[in-house]
Amino acid sequence: MSSVDYAGRIPNNVGLADDRVLQRALEHWQPHFREWWREMGPDEAGYRDVYLRTAISVDREGWAQFDYVKMPDYRWGIFLNPAQDDRKIEFGAHKGEHAWQEVPGEYRANLRRIIVTQGDTEPASVEQQRHLGLTAPSLYDLRNLFQINVEEGRHLWAMVYLLHRYFGRDGREEAEALLERRSGDRDNPRILGAFNEPTPDWLAFFMFTFCTDRDGKFQLCALAESGFDPLARTTRFMLTEEAHHMFVGETGIGRILQRTAEVMANHGVRDPVDVRRHGVIDLPTLQRYFNFHYSVTLDLFGADVSSNAAIFYSTGLKGRFDEGGIADDHVLETATYPVLEVAGGQLVERQAPALNALNERLRDRYIKDTIGGIGRWNRVLERHGVEERIVLPHKAFNRRIGSFAGVRVALDGRVISEDEWRANESRWLPTEDDRAYVASLMGRVIEPGKFAGWIAPPATGINRQPLDFEYVRFD
Repeated sequence: MSSVDYAGRIPNNVGLADDRVLQRALEHWQPHFREWWREMGPDEAGYRDVYLRTAISVDREGWAQFDYVKMPDYRWGIFLNPAQDDRKIEFGAHKGEHAWQEVPGEYRANLRRIIVTQGDTEPASVEQQRHLGLTAPSLYDLRNLFQINVEEGRHLWAMVYLLHRYFGRDGREEAEALLERRSGDRDNPRILGAFNEPTPDWLAFFMFTFCTDRDGKFQLCALAESGFDPLARTTRFMLTEEAHHMFVGETGIGRILQRTAEVMANHGVRDPVDVRRHGVIDLPTLQRYFNFHYSVTLDLFGADVSSNAAIFYSTGLKGRFDEGGIADDHVLETATYPVLEVAGGQLVERQAPALNALNERLRDRYIKDTIGGIGRWNRVLERHGVEERIVLPHKAFNRRIGSFAGVRVALDGRVISEDEWRANESRWLPTEDDRAYVASLMGRVIEPGKFAGWIAPPATGINRQPLDFEYVRFD
């Protein structure tokens, strides 16, 4: 089933009308979701008309339509990719068996944990970004923020459907808890650390969507390999929407770099103090923001050597990125993979069991993908004759999880003392002065076609609309 049923209260392509018990349970959860959205969703949206895309199908072509929507009226729904006939599990102890359409009893707890953890990230990012509409640098950017917010809300619906449909009372309780936790709350925080960090300004937002939504891509790709077919089909469709989130982050930073490079070239300035006098974001500040968001995101992949990762893979619950394209036996019982550890005051490489190093393997694929994005940023600087470049920190830098937790590692990968760390921390990570300066630039621009002075316009508009299109109506 690829078309979406919009006749009911909950748009879906899962035949919800044929399961009255499940339908009533989700219709009971729906007002709780709307209450959460009113309390913790974007505080600038209100009932303004926003030019948004809405899923109308899960077909590869023509899956969404664009039109003005008032955000509280957005039709959040439940969409799964079409089932593949005779799909087989491609990895682990169940390799070659038919994919599961119901939850295997022995794997129930671990599957629920995976779904809850993924589901918790979706409302968390909305909460982190809820105040950004007050300082949007353009209608184009405001619209993109709102698009990401509603799609994160839809991704929450995707996970809640799985919890309600396949996990009974436990699933319903977990679905309620997803609306009760709060990003950054001291007593009831979100599950993963990066989703409790504040996103106070648009530089942080673009870094989050570049770094952290990219983690989302790789986690979803791994879950799309799951032997539990409803989870695999759900995450495949989520990936369709996730691509735009990363696009917003990468092009947002690229536009900041373009504007800064233009100022540096036109005014012949390089010193950060002089660059700031012209009202743009200096490159060292941008680098420090990147260092922070990148290192925090690396922790989302988990410990370098993990028994949980091995269990999830061996039992067929979570695969690897591009599992089908990897040339090995897809069981990994005798395979190894290189990991880093601290020995003798330096980082050394050792071979770990591949099953236990699956987090590290996924993190390495993420790093490779990130390098591509940095290369595109640096070409922006190169085109404008700016010699400075954005650089990738070592993957052991500023880590709080795994073998590097509590170990001080410099940007270049040297293990250093606490004194050296403290002497350089303000050069490597954002300072209060950095955040205050970036905050001073944040001012809302809502005239169609106009952009804040610290960011360049995009190359093209959304859905082939002109740049001066009224993406959000303030009348």
